[in-house]
Amino acid sequence: MQYNQVYNFILPKLEKDLSPLYTYHNAEHTISVISSAEHLAMAEDVMSEHDIKLLKTAALFHDTGFLVDAENHEDHSCALAKKHLPNFNYTEEDIASICALILSTKIPQNPSNKLARILCDADLFYLGTSHYTERSKKLLLEFNNLGITLDDRQWAEKQLHFLEKHTFYTQTARNECDTNKKKTIHELKSKFKTQTANNRNISAFMSDSFINIVGVLLSAFALKGFLVPNHFFDGGVTGMSLLFHEIYHINLAYVIILFNIPFVIISYFSIGQSFSLKMFGSVVLLGICLVLMPTIALTSDKLLISIFGGVFLGLGVGLIMRAGSALDGIEVLALYTLKKTSFSITEIILGINIIIFSIAAINFGIETALYSILTYFCATRTIDYVVEGIQAYSGVTIVSSLSDEIKYHLVEKLGRGITIYKGERGYLPGNFDVHTPCDLIFTVITRLELRRLKNVVHNIDPKAFIFVSAIKESSGGVLKKIVKH
Repeated sequence: MQYNQVYNFILPKLEKDLSPLYTYHNAEHTISVISSAEHLAMAEDVMSEHDIKLLKTAALFHDTGFLVDAENHEDHSCALAKKHLPNFNYTEEDIASICALILSTKIPQNPSNKLARILCDADLFYLGTSHYTERSKKLLLEFNNLGITLDDRQWAEKQLHFLEKHTFYTQTARNECDTNKKKTIHELKSKFKTQTANNRNISAFMSDSFINIVGVLLSAFALKGFLVPNHFFDGGVTGMSLLFHEIYHINLAYVIILFNIPFVIISYFSIGQSFSLKMFGSVVLLGICLVLMPTIALTSDKLLISIFGGVFLGLGVGLIMRAGSALDGIEVLALYTLKKTSFSITEIILGINIIIFSIAAINFGIETALYSILTYFCATRTIDYVVEGIQAYSGVTIVSSLSDEIKYHLVEKLGRGITIYKGERGYLPGNFDVHTPCDLIFTVITRLELRRLKNVVHNIDPKAFIFVSAIKESSGGVLKKIVKH
């Protein structure tokens, strides 16, 4: 076998005739595979010169198929070996062995003997070396050149999937490369998680921005279509702004922005920079909408104005709150005041609104103030509905002598998670001394599931004691995901 002569014949072809599109499968890669094959053969005690020549020849030819076509290049490589090797004193048996070695490198690799295991490891030896990043960039460029476009996230995912499935076949390659390969896998996982988190953050930002804009538009519509043309009021900073606008006839857009600025500043120190910036953006956007949107009285019916003005305003403010922002600084003020006084947030907000509606009653009449209170009530109910959602959670506690059967139905039939407390039932009037141990079953369900749960429990034990409590927020466990508006 004239290996040196065939090397001098094939390598120039790879250097000159291969398309420049192949930035990875090129002469440089072939030289690297030959070198790695020699190194592994020595380390794995391959002493036969004949076997080493077979191995190096297979490494030399294994990617020559790219001279013909990238698809099924291993088959094309074998065809070229059969065509040229007879001219360099390779027997048919030698060529068959070389073709078998070349075909073993086809992904997924399938080595059937020691030489094949060495060649497979030599072909992908870079996976466990410091050259990995450089070679992977060349492979990505080759994919892009061939029309296979992958972004950074897709490429990281593809590499990670390949590396986790790949295994080195020789002990030498495992000893020398596994540590670096595991390090690369760890780095790719970190990069992939970062990219995934960034994509989620961008998606969340876009979603929140859209919801925020819709909320501002609905709020502006409520003000310019219902409240402002009919001289109605609301609670909170919006109510103060409307009151100030009606008394002093200053443009409402400027008043709302001006009145909210102190609360934006307070929120910066009491809640955080991100929230304060979102709130400021929402308030400014509302001001712009109020300037651009014409004032049109959609109805003169006071009851309709109160109800639908409140509903649309509540929808807008609720959506903005779902987007992680705020349009009214009254709750920021209440939160700040809560830290300084013994009053609750509800008491603080109620006190401020009593002052607002009292001033409205003095200046514009009791009737207007009462309708404005109705507007405020409709707005707050709508905000609760939008923020909590139709599937707001409820905590349900069940006390029953048939607790085992109820537990089974809750978990297996309704798919709910449950928590069991140990207790005692009994202690009834006239039978105070009669009591028995029992399981207190607690579960969290959505509002829509409550009737179904009660029916299930009642069918099992009509005498079961059930009580329900509202849950403002919950996470983790076996919970249905609330639909995000």
